[in-house]
Amino acid sequence: MAGPTQAPITEAPIAQAPISQAPISQAPIAAALVAWHARHGRHDLPWQRDRSAYRVWVSEIMLQQTQVATVIGYYQRFMQRFPDLATLAAAPIDEVLHLWSGLGYYSRARNLHRSAQQVVREHRGELPGEIDALAQLPGIGRSTAAAIVALAFGRRACILDGNVKRVLARYFAIDGPLGQSGTERELWLRAEQCTPHADVGIYTQAIMDFGATLCTRRDPLCMQCPLRQDCAALRDGRVHELPAPRARRARPTRRVVMLLALDPQGQVLLQRRPPHGIWGGLWTPPQFEHRQAATQYCATALPAAQLDADALPTLRHAFTHFELEITPLRARCPSAPGVMDGDGLLWYNAREPARVGLPAPIASLLSSLA
Repeated sequence: MAGPTQAPITEAPIAQAPISQAPISQAPIAAALVAWHARHGRHDLPWQRDRSAYRVWVSEIMLQQTQVATVIGYYQRFMQRFPDLATLAAAPIDEVLHLWSGLGYYSRARNLHRSAQQVVREHRGELPGEIDALAQLPGIGRSTAAAIVALAFGRRACILDGNVKRVLARYFAIDGPLGQSGTERELWLRAEQCTPHADVGIYTQAIMDFGATLCTRRDPLCMQCPLRQDCAALRDGRVHELPAPRARRARPTRRVVMLLALDPQGQVLLQRRPPHGIWGGLWTPPQFEHRQAATQYCATALPAAQLDADALPTLRHAFTHFELEITPLRARCPSAPGVMDGDGLLWYNAREPARVGLPAPIASLLSSLA
């Protein structure tokens, strides 16, 4: 599970699945992990109470690329506002993004909302219990679909999230960088072989917990591991080599100017971002490639505004594939022109904030202005 950087979340499509008739191995991994989970696993997480397909689905989407400790508070607030799928489907997207603000990877929130509406239209409001049907919904790939099927419906389905990949790569000493097609095929085959026919929901939760808390990326607790006698990586002294990391690329820096137009009451002009891409559907100050474009916009749209001569301190925000460098340029408006209100624009008061989605660095910037 990654930190707060942002990138598209993708999973292998259903068509890439290994042959479903793959033999089930006699590897002791399933029984050992189920026994370990009974003593050391996590049993009282919010989504484990009153478990339903909807609650499992929301938790699995939130847990993509995000640690459990970070998700808990967001999940509880989300469920309080959207206790069921129908409520989520009927809600404005701004409310959904507002409750997601700060959690990152905002395409997850947009896909949840779209999926809920699709389930209402096509499945009479009931989340389907088959992998193929679930994978037709936005934002649900093969592993997430399998987790929902196993955890919510108790049906046999094998998962392969980041934690499970690490466990299997070490246990079976699978070489090759993650993300390579050959490595992924072998990992899926091993996942299929190790998934039991009984207690599949317990096993699924167990192997995820095991990877997240014991067989961790750094400093794994091998001496406490229930699989240590049969772990090929431990036997060969390769625990810290496996799984092989993806090739890292240098992250370029993108530089933008954001216009902070403030009215006498301290309200800031915000603009809705396009529905796709980084911060899609969220609200930020108007953004430009350079200061000249921001100045021209200010002269045209806010002709009475007075631009500060000096920009505010630069902000930097790290995404998975690039660094964003934001130069805030403040403009003081004598009033909040009514012509600016409407679709895609609003005047935002940080002291009485509207329920709209704000990226975390923008929320911090607006709070500092207030």
